Amino acid sequence: MTFPGIKDAQQRADLLAFLKEAMQPGRGPASQSAQQGGGMMGMMGSRAVPNLKKLEPAQRVQAITYCHDTYRVATADGKTRDFWERNLRFKTDGGEDGPEKKAPALLDAGMMGDRADVIFAEPDEISQLIVHRC
Repeated sequence: MTFPGIKDAQQRADLLAFLKEAMQPGRGPASQSAQQGGGMMGMMGSRAVPNLKKLEPAQRVQAITYCHDTYRVATADGKTRDFWERNLRFKTDGGEDGPEKKAPALLDAGMMGDRADVIFAEPDEISQLIVHRC
């Protein structure tokens, strides 16, 4: 998609003034995200990276089953949530704030509660936990 530019001179001037102000030290989104935790998550505009070793029961994954186009994720609070296969992402975090081995975390990723991330400590854990069952 191409951008035709801003033809109106006043709108261009307003935009440039805004950008100059936002780029001043201590202003704009970059400094706000740095205060919230920085790193890649801050650059993407997300909240601070949570410590995945300290999870609520609703965030601790106990089991994952897969049937047709749906994943069912059971958590330590005794609940099960269904996700369409394209709305559930499997990720890893081997860092100090990542989950314990064999204790993946479930984090909401969508504004409507229909998307989530399951974060594992290591890639090998992903296929070991998911069971094909209808």
